[in-house]
Amino acid sequence: MSNIVYAQNTISWWLTRGDQSALLQKQKQAIAFGNDPVNATIIKIDTNRKYQRIDGFGFALTGSSAFLINHMDASSRNALLNELFGTGVNDIGISTLRISIGSSDLSPAVYFYDDVPPGQEDMSLAHFDLGKDKETQLPLLQQILKLSPKLKIIASPWSAPIWMKDNQNAIGGTLKTACYKVYADYLVKYLQNMQQAGITIDAITPQNEPLNGNNNPSMVMTAQQEGTLIKTLSSAIKVAGLKTKIIAYDHNCDNLSYARTLMSDEYVRKAIAGTGFHLYAGEINAMGTLHNEFPEKNLYFTEQYTDAKGDFGGDLKWHMKNVVTGALRNWSRNVIEWNLANDPSFGPHTQGGCSTCKGALTINGSSVKRNVSYYIIAHVSKFVPQGSLRIFSDNKDNLNTAAFITSDGHTVSVVENDGNADVDFSFSMGGKTANATIPAGSVATYMW
Repeated sequence: MSNIVYAQNTISWWLTRGDQSALLQKQKQAIAFGNDPVNATIIKIDTNRKYQRIDGFGFALTGSSAFLINHMDASSRNALLNELFGTGVNDIGISTLRISIGSSDLSPAVYFYDDVPPGQEDMSLAHFDLGKDKETQLPLLQQILKLSPKLKIIASPWSAPIWMKDNQNAIGGTLKTACYKVYADYLVKYLQNMQQAGITIDAITPQNEPLNGNNNPSMVMTAQQEGTLIKTLSSAIKVAGLKTKIIAYDHNCDNLSYARTLMSDEYVRKAIAGTGFHLYAGEINAMGTLHNEFPEKNLYFTEQYTDAKGDFGGDLKWHMKNVVTGALRNWSRNVIEWNLANDPSFGPHTQGGCSTCKGALTINGSSVKRNVSYYIIAHVSKFVPQGSLRIFSDNKDNLNTAAFITSDGHTVSVVENDGNADVDFSFSMGGKTANATIPAGSVATYMW
């Protein structure tokens, strides 16, 4: 963001229209501050009312994403990574990633880090090995970290290794009672191996979507079971001398009882940094409800996908209203979209994995197409770096907003026009106003 040129006492702004006639396009005409608002719709911004600190914005770097980026020619790959993780004028400054521990359903195949023949176990984890990830994900992450050394990485398992599960299957089932300790050790070994490769995992979720046993791979966990694992894992992380945080739940906004059950256990509550959410069910204000009940704990938004059948304009509006401004206004420290890249057929994915998840990028060989999710995240990642503070801003009429103060003194506001008509509005801050117009169905980021 430091390389973005701006003028004092004026607002620079970038626009994406739902009809794609403008895509993160810097507008030539800056907006001047004055003393009198001329519009009935006034967005008040108050820098004295401060809320959560921001960890970052980004995507899930799935196995498929890594596979596709690694198969680009070196020049194209380097240019893409600079654009995604750099802070230059034409870069979007991604500052957080989510990765899977072993395979997710958006991996070319199902695998774990301790695969043994059917009927066998490896309670000593003698066969633990990062395997496929050493060839694909690790080299890519190492390259990314050179561009973005402060990148925050959240890691999530889709399932424990098959031999640890009661159904002996990659899909569904739950963790055997006898395997809580060995699974915690497995996860710690993962963290240690990643650290040895120069990759620090900022946070781990014990289970991706613990109430969804239909993915390939997947594993089901009740709140009580996850609480047991969190206690075991927290202890193992401490013994290993690691600082990795634990983020609980990592599933939809329709089930606060899961998070409340975890929070009601004092040991678990102290062991976790906070709770992660998706929005495939429920309402985003559930995050705010949980914050009000447990204000000392953080909240994280860890996954939402755009569908292959989706419409650019419709997805732009819905995600900016709910996933971006909605999650941020409900105390989320981050926003992560699912996922970074697919091929033109929405693969690779496992058998039974998501065949309609549309990546932020469509990669075909070395050519790259930027999809709606790219712009959804870029409208915040480019302008709101790690460490920024969310501040007060109004939602008015059809305008959904979030505002921030950055560490270098900028004020940033992202505004989504959810209506079908252009809206004339005025920013009001510190006794000054600025008059603006945002087109129907558009998103704009304003910085001064």
